[in-house]
Amino acid sequence: MRQEPASPTRHLRVRRDRGHTVLEFRGEIDIASAAEIVPHLDRETERPGARVVLDLGGIEFFDCSGLRLLYRARHRVLDGGGEVHLVCAHPLTLRMLRITGLAGVLPPRPTLEEVVGVSPPAGRRTGH
Repeated sequence: MRQEPASPTRHLRVRRDRGHTVLEFRGEIDIASAAEIVPHLDRETERPGARVVLDLGGIEFFDCSGLRLLYRARHRVLDGGGEVHLVCAHPLTLRMLRITGLAGVLPPRPTLEEVVGVSPPAGRRTGH
């Protein structure tokens, strides 16, 4: 069941979709927007067993501050025994994820449907 989105900042929208918390990053993700996003990201990733999707479909610019946000979210969710997924189809962002090695520990999927439409096998965590 989908719930109406909440927009804690203009750079992050949070919503629930089929048992997942979807964090939609929007606009330019740089050092200034990252500082805005961190408290909301931390709140959504602190729950034990959280099922989180990091969706980069709405970004226009993404620098190392954005990479730090993804790594931070992944670390927090996995430490809490949850699962984390990344949605990204933008070629330049995918290239940056591959070059930095983040794509190896947080494999990007092209669509949200690919993530929330199928559940992983029991006992398997993703993004680890």
